Amino acid sequence: MIKIEAVLDTDSVLRSCKAEGHAAAGKTGADIVCAAVSVLMRTAINILSCKEGIKIYGGAPKTGVAWLEADYEAKGKDFLFAAGVFLLEGLRSVAEEYPKNCKLTIKKINL
Repeated sequence: MIKIEAVLDTDSVLRSCKAEGHAAAGKTGADIVCAAVSVLMRTAINILSCKEGIKIYGGAPKTGVAWLEADYEAKGKDFLFAAGVFLLEGLRSVAEEYPKNCKLTIKKINL
């Protein structure tokens, strides 16, 4: 099971997301659930790390783990908000379609 935990701030801006585990929905290297989560997480990390006004820490340090933490200035807030909506909708879609293999939890925090 892939467990994903995302954290949003009081303005619903993505502050962190971590995906950990293995879906076990197919053979290693051919697991559609793992592939979907990996592509979404890596794409989010890559596009956010190039955007002015957003500071991203994260990566995929080993098989079965991908994470990101985000901080932003005013000029990066709208882009980070939109990217977070896109990422979480993609992850939510995977979790809804494959509930035995993927679970998404979203928390809100006060900053």
